[in-house]
Amino acid sequence: MEVAIVQDTVHIYSDIPDRDTMGGRLSRARDAAGLSVAELARRLGVKTATIQAWESDRSQPRANRLAMLAGVLNVSLSWLLHGVGVSPADEVRSELVNAVSSNLKRIRKLQEETSRIVAQIETDLARAQGSG
Repeated sequence: MEVAIVQDTVHIYSDIPDRDTMGGRLSRARDAAGLSVAELARRLGVKTATIQAWESDRSQPRANRLAMLAGVLNVSLSWLLHGVGVSPADEVRSELVNAVSSNLKRIRKLQEETSRIVAQIETDLARAQGSG
């Protein structure tokens, strides 16, 4: 009999890290947030060329700007820097799944209600035809 060893600790390094560059992750997070390069630059108080340099990995933001970037883009600092953690795409996908599931439940309820109404109409029609 084989015994499986289960680790009782999970840490941020348990997942496979995002292998993209920091600039690539920054660009993807900006897109997921629906911001243009100019809008992000304005929010951070930097030039558009600065954001473009960060996204193309020609330079990297200082620590204070990194924290601001993570906040504005709603991503963790660990994901932005090292690709470890939840990416914006994972969050968007999760929100989409929740929205689709919710709509499916609503449609099923409507379908059940419609089936009950059709059955009632059929019953009423049969009664009306029988008494006429």
